Amino acid sequence: MWKARVFTLYPEIFPGPLKKGLYGKALKKKIWDLEVINIRDSAEDKHKTVDDTPFGGGNGMLLKPDILGKSLDSSIKKDERVLYLSPKGKIFDQKVAKDLSKEKTLNLICGHFEGVDERILKTRNIEEVSIGDYILSGGESASFVLIDAILRLLPDVLGNEKSIDEESFENGLLEYPQYTKPQIWEKQSVPDVLLSGDHAKIKDWRLSQSRDITRRQRPDLWEKYLNKKKNEKY
Repeated sequence: MWKARVFTLYPEIFPGPLKKGLYGKALKKKIWDLEVINIRDSAEDKHKTVDDTPFGGGNGMLLKPDILGKSLDSSIKKDERVLYLSPKGKIFDQKVAKDLSKEKTLNLICGHFEGVDERILKTRNIEEVSIGDYILSGGESASFVLIDAILRLLPDVLGNEKSIDEESFENGLLEYPQYTKPQIWEKQSVPDVLLSGDHAKIKDWRLSQSRDITRRQRPDLWEKYLNKKKNEKY
């Protein structure tokens, strides 16, 4: 069973959308598990203080290393991976999602304010991970994105496991256009090839569409795709 352990100042947010749909059903079936730790519970003063001003001056507040360290140490077991959701971390992508889906337990730290004391990252061997080049008010929303991307890779979570293989990023390309009934809608018809019943032609059309969309919309991915194909020849 894959498990996510989330460290947060706002435990009431969870499980949020993760208790709905297929993920919610998988949670009830114990295909995966979620443990939420309130960082504030490790604060010992009467005001439950978890942050303080940064040395050297500057705006904002930082999560205190003693409080966060105590919270982590009381819950994390030896050799478990710990991730801090941070805008200066390595980019989270499909490859990373697959890697993390193989972990038995994944610990996620949801930061707030101006972040955390650098010493906690070094002393606890914490990996920094970013879901994109933008700033969020806290790590909770980022944790939902990360957990969502991982859960769909777990066996028995999705109804159709084969659908994963044809999705965006799985083969280095963006996904091809999809159509469903009605066949004609607002005077627009479904492409004839999808109605032909010729599976070989349909496969070729979809690949062609994926390539065209990737080339137009994500030239960075297109370049990686071309390099990968080039290296496969050697």
